[in-house]
Amino acid sequence: MSRRPFAYSKRCKPPAFGDAAEMPLHEDLPLQSFSAYGQTKQDVEVLLGYCAKAYGLSYACFRYFNASGAAPDGSIGEDHDPETHLIPLAIQAARGQRDKLIVFGTDYPTPDGTCQRDYVHVNDLSRAHIAAFDKLEQLGTELHYNLGTGTPASVLEVIQVVQEVTGLEVPHEFGPRRDGDVPAAYAYPAKAIAELVWKIEFPDIKSIVETAWKWHESHPDGFEN
Repeated sequence: MSRRPFAYSKRCKPPAFGDAAEMPLHEDLPLQSFSAYGQTKQDVEVLLGYCAKAYGLSYACFRYFNASGAAPDGSIGEDHDPETHLIPLAIQAARGQRDKLIVFGTDYPTPDGTCQRDYVHVNDLSRAHIAAFDKLEQLGTELHYNLGTGTPASVLEVIQVVQEVTGLEVPHEFGPRRDGDVPAAYAYPAKAIAELVWKIEFPDIKSIVETAWKWHESHPDGFEN
């Protein structure tokens, strides 16, 4: 019986790189975690490498940055309980579904003092998965890709864009930093673009928020609608 390649993709957000001094984050940077969350991501990558060598498996590690957005037609979107992602939280605050949005930290070494993150649309992420399938047909293949747009947006920038797209105010207030939050984390996606022929169709935060807003407009109570 011939072995079939094993394709594994995982959500390996910036904590796997720790508080890297070099930005943007590229695949050659050493993984260095300073939280349990980040360490679990790093451990899985190490274990996949051992499994590949021991059993001749193929695998792909996709290090997602901040997966965001919704289906452009508004049919599928984020419906978490509890909700923890910034864009839907900001939209819910704008809609009056929560009293306010809390911005954690205003003294980071970023242009406006709030954390910067790389928001990447879920449709773009799905295309990267599909693009890797053919490469995994060759046994022993080991792939590592940072998946992001390479363009960071700060918390305050996201709030501003949500207000622009929705035409509604996002009530918010400022709070202290959260432990484990790095000032900035954004990808250098050139490797995925070149090797997977990956095209980012939602390259900016506004295009991502527009799809999220369409979902929330058509599903104000999530999938219960």
